[in-house]
Amino acid sequence: MDPVRAQPQTGVVHKTVTALVTCGDGYLGEIGPFDVPVPWWPEVELICAHLESVLGGPVVVLRLLRAEGGESPRGGHVTYHAEFLGERAGGPIPKELAEGHPRRSAWATAQGVRDALDWTDAALSTAGRPRTGPAIQVKTWNLAGLWRIPTAGGPVWLKITSAFASDEGSVIQAFAAVDPTLVPVIVAVDPANHRVLMEQVPGEDCWSAPAEVIGDTVARFAAAQTAVVAPAGLRRRAPKDLAGEVAALLDGEAGRQLSADELRDAWDLVSGLPALVADLDACGLPETVVHGDFHTGNWRAEAGKPAVALDFADACLGHPVVDGLRPRLMMPVERWAETTRPWVEAWRRLVPGSDPAHALTLGEPIQHLTCAVVYQEFLDGIEPSERVYHEGDPASVIRAAVSTRP
Repeated sequence: MDPVRAQPQTGVVHKTVTALVTCGDGYLGEIGPFDVPVPWWPEVELICAHLESVLGGPVVVLRLLRAEGGESPRGGHVTYHAEFLGERAGGPIPKELAEGHPRRSAWATAQGVRDALDWTDAALSTAGRPRTGPAIQVKTWNLAGLWRIPTAGGPVWLKITSAFASDEGSVIQAFAAVDPTLVPVIVAVDPANHRVLMEQVPGEDCWSAPAEVIGDTVARFAAAQTAVVAPAGLRRRAPKDLAGEVAALLDGEAGRQLSADELRDAWDLVSGLPALVADLDACGLPETVVHGDFHTGNWRAEAGKPAVALDFADACLGHPVVDGLRPRLMMPVERWAETTRPWVEAWRRLVPGSDPAHALTLGEPIQHLTCAVVYQEFLDGIEPSERVYHEGDPASVIRAAVSTRP
């Protein structure tokens, strides 16, 4: 669930940046504040370009330290820890930069970035296409680090995800075995370190895609789900397990963020989940590999070519209704039919005798509660400074689940 891809940019949002820059064991000082026209906190390409122009050498943004003002995940004044990758002496490193954290992401450390780029160079050399210029950092946040790498054969993308994320490379390869047009082309994978190199997917994100592109993508993905073989070790998020998982949320941080009435309604929903899940199972749709965040912002298409699905970090074994409903959360109500109609038609065709239309009605609270579990997993797996990205999300989607109870 990536809020940077989960909403198109609308209006003018102001963001200023301050960078606290280290170089190895030395502190080079503070740069900023300076304006950045892209408001999203994880988007760092322009930040790196500015810092490199000031420092005269390569820079990587390691992590967000704090955000003041704005509305997560964009706007306001954002302070980052950045690392100068060249050679330069510095002073004593401030405490907030020197201290480690057990939940810090691998790409949020200077050594982690160097290791990832070294792996990338080795993998590209093995593939016979060494890089032809500096790696360009595009994004960094608590869920992923992303770089664009120039090569003689065209750009490739290095993506690193969290230890609690699914192994994107294996999931993409599993879908590629069924429909190679549906997913990015893999150049290299490093499952142990959650790294994957992918060919660049040309085109644009599908926020404003016409109905025919949406319908085609939904139908192709459903067809692939009926044939894909789940990679070994892929986690299961079964609807039957939700009652216990959501009960734990209500007994914890998320429950404390709900009012007494909201908490009572949420417990009522949990008590009714076994019956709801039984009704959903009766719709006849199979367990399959679920994308987990299958909205149109996670598709990319070039004019006249089929769309490619991106961002499989939330993939799991689960109920396909989760993917059937996800696009609607990011679309105007008047466009819902553009995704629900082809999804229903595809599953009726793929599983004769099933009732996907009823599954969509039953599945809304299940889709929201699944998101609540995922968001809590994010909060439990990231360091405190980056909780700002997801603070309050589990409680928010629990409220949505209650409001959509059939």
